Amino acid sequence: MGISRYKREISAALAYVVLLVVVGIVAPSFFDGGNIRDLVINNAPALLVAVGMTLVILVGQIDISIGSQFAVASVAAGLLAKTGMPMPFVAIFVLLIGAAMGALNGLLIGLLRLPSIIVTLAMLVLWRDALRWATEGAWVQDLPADFQWFGFGQRTGEIAIVVITLVVFGCFAWSLRNLIAGRKIYAVGSDDEAARLAGIEPRNVVFWVFLIMGGLTGVAAVLNAVRFSSIPGNAGTGLELKTIAAVVVGGTAITGGRGTMVGTLIGLALLGTIATALTFVGINPFWEKAIQGLIILAALVSDVALGRLERDGKYLAAHAGGTA
Repeated sequence: MGISRYKREISAALAYVVLLVVVGIVAPSFFDGGNIRDLVINNAPALLVAVGMTLVILVGQIDISIGSQFAVASVAAGLLAKTGMPMPFVAIFVLLIGAAMGALNGLLIGLLRLPSIIVTLAMLVLWRDALRWATEGAWVQDLPADFQWFGFGQRTGEIAIVVITLVVFGCFAWSLRNLIAGRKIYAVGSDDEAARLAGIEPRNVVFWVFLIMGGLTGVAAVLNAVRFSSIPGNAGTGLELKTIAAVVVGGTAITGGRGTMVGTLIGLALLGTIATALTFVGINPFWEKAIQGLIILAALVSDVALGRLERDGKYLAAHAGGTA
């Protein structure tokens, strides 16, 4: 019973193992220490965004504006750093900027009950075009010396990024399983009307989930930006597709109410490895986006099929019980 409950996570883990075995046979150099380190560092910020996306999808919503939010937060981090602001304060301010953008989504979706796909699509365009207008497409350059790698140097900076990511991920994974707030998220995603009858206000839960999504996107933007000496205005392009794919392939039901953070970690590891693996085996890495799209479609089909099987099973069980 316990194993069947996590069959989607197990399937994703097995798919990841198969991918690693195939790549290991075709291109053993994939497992070079430097390449593995780059994979971890490159995907650490995306994991934080995927944590927020897991919460959003668990409550039965979607957020496709995070790529634009990520770009705004990245540019904000660079501009704040250029004013001479210490990096800890830069990180706090960018977190608040991200949380504010997320709160706007939460207000429109949670409190005003507007469709999340429409709201976040509008915000995707609004934030991206506003940023393009404000920066005129220019990159943020001439960053202060203490910006890149937090001023620690590359090796220590990489360690700091991984530690921050793992601590945040661990806190949310534990909270989702053990705190009342986590149970409220599952309840709203499973049946918001039943949750309301149980004394939970779905609108408030949805609002806070989107606020957290924005805050995590802000933190992720800082962790990503400090890896470079300049910041492009188009940062985060395609991030929404990657994180949504990672969440659903990791076992979170696209309709909400079912999923785990560990599954998201496995899903992101699988998706984050694909592009590099394609390069090592000699396949054009531009296929990565197509593969991500197919994974989302396959996960949706799987969710629908599993939902029908569960409903049919309950019906048969109830019918059998009534005729016994």
